[in-house]
Amino acid sequence: MVKGAKTIFGVAFFVSCVAASSSVADEIGDAERGEKLFRQCAACHQVGQGAKHRVGPHLNGIFGRKAGTVDGFTRYSEGLVRAGNDGLVWSLDKLHAYLENPKYLVSDTRMNFAGIEKREDRADVLAYLRQFSDNPADIPEAQPTALAPEVELSPETLAIVGDPDYGEYLASECTTCHQRDGSDQGIPSITGWPREDFLIAMHAYKRKIRPHPVMQSYAGRLSDEEIAALAAYFEGL
Repeated sequence: MVKGAKTIFGVAFFVSCVAASSSVADEIGDAERGEKLFRQCAACHQVGQGAKHRVGPHLNGIFGRKAGTVDGFTRYSEGLVRAGNDGLVWSLDKLHAYLENPKYLVSDTRMNFAGIEKREDRADVLAYLRQFSDNPADIPEAQPTALAPEVELSPETLAIVGDPDYGEYLASECTTCHQRDGSDQGIPSITGWPREDFLIAMHAYKRKIRPHPVMQSYAGRLSDEEIAALAAYFEGL
């Protein structure tokens, strides 16, 4: 790997992260395998028919789009918006670099993801995502299907109206790790999370579907009403 960095798109860009000769830029992976690998992204991103913005924007039409510009998503980091204004367009090689280590390509992105180390895995994920982009035109757009959430919550659970004031009281344990101001230095931000995404995540921990023992223990102590209160509080920050 080449060490060192240069400035491009207004941010630190590490040459080594662009694993990318022209052969990488032309590489087409296995979309079927990529669909399975994409599940590690699905906690924050949806793709396909009916895809909605979650913690991150939906990824329909990502190829050929200027960074930080998808309609209706308002939680981009200033760094990613600046990179788009400086000319960063999501081509195959730039997406390879971003998935290898997001903070190498855009140093102050809010995307708190360690990256996908293996080039083959990145190629497969990108082959899957290309099915939902009109560009390049020679890749036919597949019949899209948004991935199902980790937990199917009952209408009764979804209908619980949380009390944000009670949620603020309960949040003291959450904010020993997660920052109320939305900063994400080492710990993912939960400030401004859409209510339903918060509910799904917490119930996934409660049912031990998500594998984090501390979160499993904490969520397991909460009632449905308390989870709803926390969701209402953090959504409003």
